Amino acid sequence: MLKPDLHCHSHFSDGHHSPQYLVQCALENGLSHLAVTDHDFITRHDDSIAANNQLQLISGVEISSAWNDREVHIVGLFIDVNNDGLNNLLYTQREKRKKRIHAMGQRLNDKGITGLVDYLESLKCETWTRSHVAEFLVNNGHCKSWDKAFKRFLSRRGHAYVPIEWASLETTVMNINKAGGIAIVAHPGRYGLTRTKTKRLVSDFKNAGGEAIEGSYGNIDPSTREFLCDLAEEEELHISVGSDFHSAERQWTNLGKFPSLGPGATKNAIWNHPRWHF
Repeated sequence: MLKPDLHCHSHFSDGHHSPQYLVQCALENGLSHLAVTDHDFITRHDDSIAANNQLQLISGVEISSAWNDREVHIVGLFIDVNNDGLNNLLYTQREKRKKRIHAMGQRLNDKGITGLVDYLESLKCETWTRSHVAEFLVNNGHCKSWDKAFKRFLSRRGHAYVPIEWASLETTVMNINKAGGIAIVAHPGRYGLTRTKTKRLVSDFKNAGGEAIEGSYGNIDPSTREFLCDLAEEEELHISVGSDFHSAERQWTNLGKFPSLGPGATKNAIWNHPRWHF
């Protein structure tokens, strides 16, 4: 039975678990296909960990990108993990992230909060994110919750906020395509856009060479799912799915946990894409 999860994260970015844990969890949850899509980092798999070929592993990545002065995320699936152009882009993104976190650490130091960079360097992650900063602030008693850490320190008006210049949407899509991958708009309903602006984002993405959008993901509401599936059909794009799983501690999510597309949308599903083959 086809049961894919094409969007999740390991401890190499802002997830809490190893790739091996994700594979084991996927097997326990009866998944057929799994893509680990870490932020700006390609997590490489040892195919032997997919026991008895019960699970197909798909190479993937999630790239932070700039569109109309907004941060949007583009997933790439079936990418060539050795592609120089894509790897150079991802390295540049990660270096920008480290520079940003160092600047955030200095701003926190000015507020009497020390130790951020040491905390990040103690982790196994390759990609430093604001989520790591939020966890640092909560774990060290500076904020009561992840949300409060973002509101007080990490949002655009936060005390420690530092802007960053992401790769453009067009550059991201181009590099995914050149690496032989399928470019996908991740969780389009989470960017705080009106439906008109979401349509504009998807149109610009398609014009840049993008091929799919996520039509179902963790905690999506039925109205948004229906809108996105209809939008994909209108734009003649494929529909991808994924939990955006990060941690087993978050009880509201799990690998493979997201609403089904429904029979009307499955004809555009990404598993009908020509590059979906094993």
